[in-house]
Amino acid sequence: MSVLSSWPKGVVVAVDSGLVAADIDLFGLAQIVAQNAGGMVSIEDPQSHVLAYSASDEAADQMRVMSILGREGPREYLAVLRKWGVFDRLRRTDEVIDVPAHEELNIKRRLVVSVRHPADGAARAPRVLGAIWLQQGDRPFKPDAAEILRGAAAIAARLISRSLDAPSTEALLVQRLFGAGAPVDVATVASALNLPLTGPAAVVGFALTATETAPATEPSALGNMLRLRASSFRNDSVTATLGDRVYVLLPSYKAAHAVTAWTRQLVEQLESKRALALRAAIACPVADLSSVADARREVDRVLDSTIATYPRGRVTTLAESRTAVLLGEILDLVGTRPELHDPRLRALSDYDLKHSASLRESVDIYLREHGDVRNAATALQVHPNTLRYRIRRVEDILRIDLTDPADRLLLEIQLALHRREHGRDGGSTPR
Repeated sequence: MSVLSSWPKGVVVAVDSGLVAADIDLFGLAQIVAQNAGGMVSIEDPQSHVLAYSASDEAADQMRVMSILGREGPREYLAVLRKWGVFDRLRRTDEVIDVPAHEELNIKRRLVVSVRHPADGAARAPRVLGAIWLQQGDRPFKPDAAEILRGAAAIAARLISRSLDAPSTEALLVQRLFGAGAPVDVATVASALNLPLTGPAAVVGFALTATETAPATEPSALGNMLRLRASSFRNDSVTATLGDRVYVLLPSYKAAHAVTAWTRQLVEQLESKRALALRAAIACPVADLSSVADARREVDRVLDSTIATYPRGRVTTLAESRTAVLLGEILDLVGTRPELHDPRLRALSDYDLKHSASLRESVDIYLREHGDVRNAATALQVHPNTLRYRIRRVEDILRIDLTDPADRLLLEIQLALHRREHGRDGGSTPR
């Protein structure tokens, strides 16, 4: 049982157990367990490398001393533990195991419990993250030592899991470059990641589109997949997973059309080969690295939009979608402000309901055809004179003049809001 000095020592977290009332790390946990259970504690990974330990006294046996000093434990004792089935039991159970003393090897009695990550679904067994060993000293263990060890194992599981799942320093730098977390000095990030500080770059954001046939995909798995594809396209690309979205930075790209073509090809390949339905938004050119965070926010505006224009499949650029995004955000604002809803539109709906008419649909199509009666009548499959009569009725009911630009604009906004609220958005949607 040797020391693994490079293993993370745990992150400081708030612990809600009755055993621990303050923020701790693995070393603090080991010391508290030793004080409450009686004995000397070591917390080890699955390969028996020591992650943390409590203070030792003169009662520490040779096994403990050698482990903390970083040397291998006696092979004879490790063979005895395997013969006794201790390691097998640690893999199979979360119960506290009583390991008797071994006088010939001068090894004292120990209690040990496995540290286990909770099972991920019924089909998968809990993952063993390590074990907590409690060596007996000059005095017997406390009566509730086993209970304390079980509680400590749950706490250690959280600490170790969070240490293992914590992003690397490079990942944190990339996330901050994209505007997540505390502000960062861009020049420092560029130097650390070996990225050009100036020059045009491209930022591509990816979001999963929910479908009945698309498999459930964790954002981290999607991020890893896209990181491999992006690195194949440009070996200096960097990728960040933020929430349920993945962002790719392509520094010093050669041509905007190449970035768009690569993104479209990637989305199509993942859909055909992996059954993943993705939407993507591209921001380029991005002037320099200091503008990456702003570009990511602009990309999010497109991905957040419910009526963003996707002229070819599921990929768009900021330039292609600017009008749709702004219109969508205007409708979002109007939708949250009841006082901005025109009550006259209800009168039109009430008329249609009472007379089995279609005035609202007729004026909607008429406005979309820019007031061209013949085209609108063809779309509605009615005679042009019939449509002219309907438009006059609309003007009478709403008391507006559709030759007035302000009246026409207001009605178009209100009709677009009505379509959205009733699930009939007439804008382009991702197919």
